[in-house]
Amino acid sequence: MTTYRAPLGEIGFVIERIAGLPGHALIDRDDLAAVLGEAARFAEAELVPLNATGDRPGAVLLDDEVRSAPGSRQAYDRFTEGGWMGLVFPEEHGGQDLPWTLNTGVAEILAAADITFQLCPLLTQGTIEALLRHADAKQQASWLPSLIAGRWTGAMCLTEPQAGSDLAAIRSTAAPADDAVLGPHHRLKGQKVFISWGDHDLTSDLVHLVLARLPDAPAGSKGISLFLVPKRLPDGSRNDWRVLKLEEKLGLHASPTCVIAYGDGPGAVGHLVGAPHGGLAAMFTMMNNARISVGVQGLGLAERAFQEALAYARERRQGQRDGRPAVLVDHPDIRRTLLGMRARIAAMRALCLVTAAAVDRAADDPDPDERRRADLRVALLTPIVKAWCTDGAVAITSDAIQVAGGAGYVEETGLARLFRDARVLPIYEGTNGIQALDLAGRKLRMEDGSLPWQLFAELEEAPFEAALRPHLTQALDRLKQATRHVQAAAGEAREAAANPYLDLFGWVLGAHLLAIGAEAAGDDPRGAAWPGLARFYVERLLPPALGLAEVVEATTPLDAAWLAG
Repeated sequence: MTTYRAPLGEIGFVIERIAGLPGHALIDRDDLAAVLGEAARFAEAELVPLNATGDRPGAVLLDDEVRSAPGSRQAYDRFTEGGWMGLVFPEEHGGQDLPWTLNTGVAEILAAADITFQLCPLLTQGTIEALLRHADAKQQASWLPSLIAGRWTGAMCLTEPQAGSDLAAIRSTAAPADDAVLGPHHRLKGQKVFISWGDHDLTSDLVHLVLARLPDAPAGSKGISLFLVPKRLPDGSRNDWRVLKLEEKLGLHASPTCVIAYGDGPGAVGHLVGAPHGGLAAMFTMMNNARISVGVQGLGLAERAFQEALAYARERRQGQRDGRPAVLVDHPDIRRTLLGMRARIAAMRALCLVTAAAVDRAADDPDPDERRRADLRVALLTPIVKAWCTDGAVAITSDAIQVAGGAGYVEETGLARLFRDARVLPIYEGTNGIQALDLAGRKLRMEDGSLPWQLFAELEEAPFEAALRPHLTQALDRLKQATRHVQAAAGEAREAAANPYLDLFGWVLGAHLLAIGAEAAGDDPRGAAWPGLARFYVERLLPPALGLAEVVEATTPLDAAWLAG
């Protein structure tokens, strides 16, 4: 099978012509191309070769120590030498203060090259973001430089055996303590599960952000606090936590997913981050950052799967066409499948980068009203990025296997690995069902329900090719009708409509972003395929997706009694 090649032209085109690289003192078009080019060289040289060796044997637990997959430590050393961890973070803590839009393009490249490796800096990124927003100045000075330099990594420790998405059920405890060496701190006891990159040997130290309850915590989610728990104490000794086991998983075998016990002895030393009982706000900082990032992971895996499937289809001989030997791509149904993959990937890329550009505007725009509007746009789009792009990754990696047939189903070609790795994306960082409930519930009620309508008004005013406009008008009308239905619904009716509503929103928004790109392409060779992709999408992919509007508005009850045998 082929080796991955980063789609630098595509990423640059979307950033410049669709997302619109926000004004930023430290980046211009040449810098953008240079950083993306360096990311591609690093990913193709250092990360692509890790895929097979990382999958088998993967990370292992030996003598209570997690040993990373072969080659991972050397690749991580190159990653830190390149300064990649600090790309978007403040210069005052050792970062480069570059745009999130650029970082999103880099993240796609790294995820496509080796998603298990890229997951480690993704989690560190969320840790840094939480500390920037919630830690005090002394804590930031102590922890951020090493995290931003990549000398340490971070992990999010939220889930417990009895508390998955229901954080109100967390039982881990944190008791205040003090001594002459450590000063004021807390001692944590409890167990966390499904902790990605919860331990490893890539760096000398790592930190956990742990949700736990103080002795005076009120019941429920309002009683949760956030603590930073290092692996090493100031004297170099191990903190009082250990890995009980590594989960045996369908995919992501090079990413150690840990079950962790805190407090076999006096309790793991932890430091309160933010206000007591204020852990939920800090957790959502981490989660919202991660949700966009996981959508980008889905985009990267989808692009990788498409490249592998296309290369196979161009080489594999299959039957005849017009009396001559043919290869797979000569057959219309194969071309239909590949074009469907390619068109949806283009829409996913546009969605991810448009959202990242809004993140930049929310942080940097000189107009406070524009910053607020951009922040609200990020809130609206985040569940769509996470859910629609990760569902897309599962569908596209599955299609890649279908294109290759039996060769795709066996492990030798690597397509099965991509599917296995993609399957967790709709699950972690809040399942896609939870994303749909967030969109249909909280996000559609914010600002008196105006958020989607502001976006719809912008889409109506966007320039499109005349031939596409009737399709797009019909699609947007159906989405508007579905939005009115969901905003008017309540209780189980709204919850039942949430998932198909998010899916419909993703498909319709993707169509408009493709059409915007097609109109903006002009004579830019990087966008030469966009007019054709936009037509294919609105004529072949969009019509069946619009049927989701009827599902949204369906009135059949979801009766659990019908599940009985």
